[in-house]
Amino acid sequence: MLEQEEKEILPHQELTEMINLGNGEEKKEVKIGTSLSSDERQKLEELLREYVDVFAWSYQDMPSLNTNMVVHKLPLEPDCKPIKQKLRRMKPEMLLKIKEEVKRQFDAGFLEVAKYPEWVANIVPVPKKDGKVRMCIDYRDLNKASPKDSFPLPHIDTLVDNTAKHALFSFMDGFSGYNQIKMAPEDMEKTTFVTMWGTFCYKVMPFGLKNAGATYQRALVALFHDMMHKEIEVYLKLNPAKCTFGVTSGKLLGFIVSEKGIEVDPDKIRAIQELPPPKT
Repeated sequence: MLEQEEKEILPHQELTEMINLGNGEEKKEVKIGTSLSSDERQKLEELLREYVDVFAWSYQDMPSLNTNMVVHKLPLEPDCKPIKQKLRRMKPEMLLKIKEEVKRQFDAGFLEVAKYPEWVANIVPVPKKDGKVRMCIDYRDLNKASPKDSFPLPHIDTLVDNTAKHALFSFMDGFSGYNQIKMAPEDMEKTTFVTMWGTFCYKVMPFGLKNAGATYQRALVALFHDMMHKEIEVYLKLNPAKCTFGVTSGKLLGFIVSEKGIEVDPDKIRAIQELPPPKT
């Protein structure tokens, strides 16, 4: 009875397994729930194989959205002067990881060399669990000079409420969703960042820009205005590593959703419980 109760209060720990959607030695894996019936599993596998092209396993698998539909623009307040940040010092081992990520993004066509840029920002490296680095850019100066785009963003509580109390769930995550939107050519140079190896600017919309969320949401509304409330992103490539199909519960926007409803994420409770006591 105790084990059953523990399972009920930890719904997000449902077992999953990997299935390969690739052919031969080519690995294209996604996660599915293990509690599916054999018939449900077969139908789900057939569906995933039919739409395998909606996933991106690398930057190279990821085309951009049509520029006739959306590009990200960076209008600036007329009285704001450009700011060039000076290159910050970093540890040698961090520089190597940054160089690797810059090369990956450059080879994928996300970046180009910037010559004589007026706006220059620094990289802010954020270590990831897998040992790699998330390359964030310090766009605070640029954001201060940008007027706010007031396009409405979705309410988290509404999305969570509408998702709960279903028997089966599938959780999908866009593969570098922002990077699937192109920058307006005239504004690319404003996204310039500095490295030990030169200055680069983004050809795609990077994370960290003030109005990136509004541009992303505007693109989704334009695509799916007649399918709102169904939470579908068909035209954006999905990240298979962050997708799970056919499960009875899972994490969504910081909450646990299941057929029972909405629950608090136990990981957040544990993080608070394990906080070290104040020393002063």
